[in-house]
Amino acid sequence: MSNLKIGIIREGKVPPDSRVPLIPSQCKSMIEKYPVEVSVAPSPGRCYKDEEYSSSGILLQENLTDCDVLMGVKEVPVDLLIPNKTYFFFSHTIKKQSYNQKLLKACVEKNIRLVDYEVLTDENRKRLIAFGVFAGMVGAHNGLMTYGQRSKEFHLPRMNSFFDYQSAVDEYQKIKWPSGLKIVLTGTGRVGTGAKNVLLDMNIREVSPKEFLEQTCNEAVFTQLECKDYVARKSDGGFVKKEFYTQPDLYESIFKPYTQVADIMINGIYWDSNSPAFFSLEDMTADDFKIKTIADVTCDIAPSSSIPSTIFASTIADPIFGFNPKTGKEEDPHQEHVVDMMTIDNLPNELPRDASKAFGEQFMNHILEELLDADSSVIQRGTICENGDLTSHFEYLRDYLEGKD
Repeated sequence: MSNLKIGIIREGKVPPDSRVPLIPSQCKSMIEKYPVEVSVAPSPGRCYKDEEYSSSGILLQENLTDCDVLMGVKEVPVDLLIPNKTYFFFSHTIKKQSYNQKLLKACVEKNIRLVDYEVLTDENRKRLIAFGVFAGMVGAHNGLMTYGQRSKEFHLPRMNSFFDYQSAVDEYQKIKWPSGLKIVLTGTGRVGTGAKNVLLDMNIREVSPKEFLEQTCNEAVFTQLECKDYVARKSDGGFVKKEFYTQPDLYESIFKPYTQVADIMINGIYWDSNSPAFFSLEDMTADDFKIKTIADVTCDIAPSSSIPSTIFASTIADPIFGFNPKTGKEEDPHQEHVVDMMTIDNLPNELPRDASKAFGEQFMNHILEELLDADSSVIQRGTICENGDLTSHFEYLRDYLEGKD
């Protein structure tokens, strides 16, 4: 049996992403321990340089058409897709994102087997591989950075200006956070965990939702909200977690009290289009709407979004925009009448080396052996299309694929 040939593609999406799915040492380890070969397309923009791969014995190869499996990070532009291959990347199609409908259509037409990292799960449907922790870490950092620029009470450099995360932690120790600053963090998954860890590393005290709402604090504090803290059943105000996950349309937002006391919101939930938004545009125009900085790590784009002011994804090059709730339009940030929005959709790319190493470790530990197993249920659950059609797990995307939804 011949070795499986894996190729790491050059990222083609604009703006460019410098992360990699596997770092040089992981490629080397993979070749030594498993029946695989690895080739890497040269790229000047990666956080791990071509020389780091070649010095680890990894073949640099412009043309990857002889590879069986092609691995990237972000969506692959349609014109760069090689027919009849297996691809691993984040396709951003499983929520029927309109901007990637053509990508899914192209994958089907080109007979591509598309395996999406986001839906590689164990038997309990728990995700096995993700960048989420790093998205939360950078999102929390950028939320504080944005508020500092707005208030001018402290200066926090960009996360991507640090060599690694430890360098950022060293900087946190030098900053005196404003007295009474209140930060509300939503979500308790990978993103929420990453964000919380950063806030704790900043020496910002965690308080309960009750204390956050009811007490005046003489120091910077944050609270982390679970689903039950921001939604309730429409009929009786109750909450059942399983019911909310399966029938979110039965629930409504009870987040309003937090908008009246928080200065910064960091949003790290997984949002379903049938779930209620945290607040409306009308709510944002109220005199008692206090939030002036929103770091939306979730970054679902309005109008189908948990935050109505996330009208587009910002970029690492231009991370912040101002949102005028009265007009619904973008303006310059840091003005009194706007809410500052940080909506970068590739946040881990600000900590690319740390994030890439952790992601590759997850692939090595949970996915590689599954890939080598022709009957792997993990790979089957993560495969959106193959053999020129959607798989049974993703039949719900049929209307989206055909342009009817």
